Amino acid sequence: MNSNDRTTTAPLRDVAQNAEATARYLADMQRVLLDMGANLEILQRETRVHCRSVGVEGDRWFHARMRALPVERALKDVLKSLNSLTDGLEKSAYKRRSHDEAVVNTGKARKEKALEKARKNNPQPIQAAPNSGEERDSGRNPGYGGPASIYDLGKRSA
Repeated sequence: MNSNDRTTTAPLRDVAQNAEATARYLADMQRVLLDMGANLEILQRETRVHCRSVGVEGDRWFHARMRALPVERALKDVLKSLNSLTDGLEKSAYKRRSHDEAVVNTGKARKEKALEKARKNNPQPIQAAPNSGEERDSGRNPGYGGPASIYDLGKRSA
């Protein structure tokens, strides 16, 4: 690799490392291609008009059109390829941005998964609930543990 190769690829290396720079670069490329597409559409129209109007003596009405079809088809294919290329540039800009988001989210997800695994392997001891037998009926706070009817009042201490 000579020094010329390094200087021409270094700016693109910087662009490739930054999602925003990549999006700007691809948008610029897309603008250039769309301008070319507009010019190609005009060329296609003018070529169609010219080729269909060129007649040879002895032609029937469809002969000029039949001769023009291969040229029209070739330009149509070029425009179709150009449109798919511009769509691909836009799609790749979105994919580049989603790649950076996926990298960030993957790091977060792995940390959460590791914490969950650590919690699963080392569970906190659960404290046993206090026995809610007759000790509760001894009178401090009856709440829901109090007597259910007036006939149960005799069991409680005053």
